[in-house]
Amino acid sequence: MTPRITVITLGVDDVGAAYRFYTEVLGFTSKGLLGEGSPEGAVAFFNLQGGMKLAIWSRQSIARDAGVALTPGCPADLTLGHNGNSREEVDAILEAARAGGATITKPAQPTFYGGYAGYFQDPDGHLWEIVWNPDFDSL
Repeated sequence: MTPRITVITLGVDDVGAAYRFYTEVLGFTSKGLLGEGSPEGAVAFFNLQGGMKLAIWSRQSIARDAGVALTPGCPADLTLGHNGNSREEVDAILEAARAGGATITKPAQPTFYGGYAGYFQDPDGHLWEIVWNPDFDSL
């Protein structure tokens, strides 16, 4: 299989609330909620770099669509990483997330590899690492 991940979908409890968090707090762009009122439930897609998309869809809808039972998970099962341009940008993003309803799980601090990073959980519990890594392009 040639790796071609094009969409990352996050299961959320309230698609409308998650949509507001990602657009109003984090500044992600989207064409809006799609499928509102449909049996499948609403979904939203956000534009990421390189043509990738981040989607939000209800956990119940994902479980039903995939044919799996809806079970509890652990936030550490998956993290999403955003690489900022500076330590100051990392701090600003974490503060904006906190002010918008996220929980800071680890304040930004120097990392063992020479970068600077912190974590927040979005209102649905998804872990985001906000990082500045001066050597990211050479990895």
